[in-house]
Amino acid sequence: MSYVDNNLISGEKVLYKTGLHWVVLLGPAVVGGFFGLTGLALLIGSMREKNDSARELAAAGSFLMVVAAACIFAGIIRRKGTEMAVTNKRVIIKTGLLRRRTFELLLSKVESIGVEEGLMGRMFGYGSVVVRGTGGTPEPFANVGHPLEFRRQVQQQIEASDQKQNSFKGELINA
Repeated sequence: MSYVDNNLISGEKVLYKTGLHWVVLLGPAVVGGFFGLTGLALLIGSMREKNDSARELAAAGSFLMVVAAACIFAGIIRRKGTEMAVTNKRVIIKTGLLRRRTFELLLSKVESIGVEEGLMGRMFGYGSVVVRGTGGTPEPFANVGHPLEFRRQVQQQIEASDQKQNSFKGELINA
């Protein structure tokens, strides 16, 4: 079960979830591919050698293959370790698996949500989301998948919450 699902308060429902875009895997894939192909070349070279250097080439190739796998695995963990959700009461953002960082803000305390998308972000659907709470500093989150939809969901929930409060105040006045 996810962090968001495990930390809902009473009466709270998740309305929208997103996370990091797949683009965060490109860097680890390129680095991992480089080390992996170099390691593979050394392993193949070690099979052709008939002398003592074959063992050293095989060891170096194996090491580079492990480094390649670690790079790719780290990228996957980074992507899977980030959750962003909008509930009917809060905005919840959690990053990291081993070292966790959470940001939770009641909808009534959201001052603004900014979205920054570059050219590639607009083409592929990712960008940075900057959440600012009342009286707080901006909290930027980069490479978020579907940042405009995330902002729209937050704004919809703030509006729905405001309408509920206004109708409740109207009932109190009329009573």
